[in-house]
Amino acid sequence: MTEKLIPTTLVGSYPQPAWLVDKDKMLGSAPPRVRMKDVWKVSADELDEAQDDATLTAIHDQERAGIDILSDGEIRRESYFNRFANALDGIDIDNPAMVPNRRGVAVPVPRVVSEIKRTTPVQVRDVEFLRAHTDRPIKITIPGAFTMAKLAKDEHYGDTAALISAYAKAVNEEIRDLKAAGADVIQIDEPYMQANSEEAEKFGVSAINQALDGIEGETVVHLCFGYAYVVKDKPVGYSFLPQLDACSAGAISIEAAQPNLDPAILDKLPSKKILFGVLSLGTEEVETAEVVAD
Repeated sequence: MTEKLIPTTLVGSYPQPAWLVDKDKMLGSAPPRVRMKDVWKVSADELDEAQDDATLTAIHDQERAGIDILSDGEIRRESYFNRFANALDGIDIDNPAMVPNRRGVAVPVPRVVSEIKRTTPVQVRDVEFLRAHTDRPIKITIPGAFTMAKLAKDEHYGDTAALISAYAKAVNEEIRDLKAAGADVIQIDEPYMQANSEEAEKFGVSAINQALDGIEGETVVHLCFGYAYVVKDKPVGYSFLPQLDACSAGAISIEAAQPNLDPAILDKLPSKKILFGVLSLGTEEVETAEVVAD
């Protein structure tokens, strides 16, 4: 990724400023799976410019902090998932379904009513903007096919493998355009492989490999235990991780600080580079350099 021995990067997201989003509304509900446009404090005709301004702040903050591989901070998203997932054809965005989230709470999710298709790029401008405003390596994140399938209500395919494959095709098409736009690193976010490990055993590696088919360059798969403000008590180990050594991604990104993960698990990923999460979002305390090094 860089010539440094241990290069640094964000997982993806960066705090959105309070002047841009309604934090109480955002934090008062589960992370949105469908669009939640009422969290934006800026009018629709000024939203793009406002999001650009906030993204510039995220970029500059990372540069000042010495981050090596920059993210756009996912400033333009209401969650890591919902912007891309609801931009695809085949989704009835006006009539979402209700399914249980990780905590067993019913939340609105995309309803799949016809063939999933990506008819236009979704995040290309994000990459172009990031590329235009830094000379450092850049990465972009995209929700994975398995996670999108788990966070949708299928009323069309009637077959899990077919649904995941349709999402994977859309992800693959998007990744090709993101690479062409200048992304150095592509990260696929697949937290629901941890949350649904039994189904991940059946479909996880295939979902990743389909999404990355024909993709060259640096690729990452990210797993975690959920948003820190939602999931306070996290497991100390992953139920689905060693299996990812068989996937085609070059690196695996894992949350480690908040759950106090034993790094010995990394021995089970011998063929992969590891992105190891060393900052805990479960506390507002700022870690010292010594804590991070330990």
